[in-house]
Amino acid sequence: MDHPSGFRPNPPPATGTRSRVLARLRVARWELILRQTIIEPGGDSGWHYHDGTLVVLVTGGTLDHPGMDCAPVRYGPWRVFREPSGRERAHLARNGGTKALMLTVLYLNPADSPLSRQVEPPPCAQDAR
Repeated sequence: MDHPSGFRPNPPPATGTRSRVLARLRVARWELILRQTIIEPGGDSGWHYHDGTLVVLVTGGTLDHPGMDCAPVRYGPWRVFREPSGRERAHLARNGGTKALMLTVLYLNPADSPLSRQVEPPPCAQDAR
């Protein structure tokens, strides 16, 4: 399949999401990655965490971003926030709106680490989806 915009579907467990890498730079044992992600209405990332720290800019739409306690967290357009690393900070990125959601994300990742690591949804997530 041709992807002229450079956006490619994200692998499962993500649904209704696609991303493209804008820049990648390795510095010693760190990798800096600038990436854009689109989450379609009803789409989500699947429950996951990161080995590194992320700085996220919501560039369109509203992001639902519950953590493992399933407490509601929402970020609107032009909101910037930091996602700390670690399994204990696992979360879900979801678009509960009616328009596509766009995120621009700077990953400060240990070199050779995946962008995210999948985890099982918490028990409270049965009601959160």
